[in-house]
Amino acid sequence: MGLRFSILASGSTGNAMVVANDEIKVLIDAGLSAKKIEQLLQERDVTAKDFDAILVTHEHADHIKGLGAVARKYDLPIYANEKTWEELNKQIGIIAEDKQRVLETGAALEMGSLRIESYGISHDAAEPVGYCFYDGEEKLSLATDLGYMSSKVKEKIEDSDVLILESNHDIELLRMGKYPWNIKRRILSDIGHLSNEAAGEGLCDVLSSRTKRVYLAHLSRDHNMMDLARMTVGNILQDNGISLSEERLSLKDTYYDRATPWDKLSED
Repeated sequence: MGLRFSILASGSTGNAMVVANDEIKVLIDAGLSAKKIEQLLQERDVTAKDFDAILVTHEHADHIKGLGAVARKYDLPIYANEKTWEELNKQIGIIAEDKQRVLETGAALEMGSLRIESYGISHDAAEPVGYCFYDGEEKLSLATDLGYMSSKVKEKIEDSDVLILESNHDIELLRMGKYPWNIKRRILSDIGHLSNEAAGEGLCDVLSSRTKRVYLAHLSRDHNMMDLARMTVGNILQDNGISLSEERLSLKDTYYDRATPWDKLSED
């Protein structure tokens, strides 16, 4: 069956995602209440007891709100780098020492036939990361909470079969929005969040003939809309000679309040 995934929730109110293959299931981030995570998993015919591990991208609340509760209830190991663990230990309660696993930035984790590679990103957290998932030749990449898409990030996520990419805000909507200027400046900075425009421009550098779908993720509820994100990114791609179609390359939605359907990378 190969790699498959469901984005349980994406946005500033909470982030969580399931990645699985025939042998392994992992949860990436747990930024919702344990009860909500369990509900969303049930809708996807999965229970948290089926997981082999939880991986953490960084320690912001919208990525770890239910982390401690889920890990303790289901006796799951948590993987994060050392600097992130320093912050997690202040926030998520007691985690058994043997369940605190260190996966340093840039390192790889082999779990059965699932290979997970961590890579560094630019965001205002202790040591934030993205992840690439491999099963044989299949590649799924997660890249959200990016202040900007560096050449190193592009190198890591290029040639993905499926890419989950931040498209957080429309620049003008953010500038005209109600946030105080210091928060706007943080979002627009190199350690903030990726705009629709930056997402589209970055995609032009990382897409290849094997890329089938791009999920636009971590959208701001105040300064973006799914239709606007899709239109902006799509127009930039088309201006650069990259056409969109369901058969060749498509842009997919994510939601803050519900899970995406299961998506599998293989065509069988």
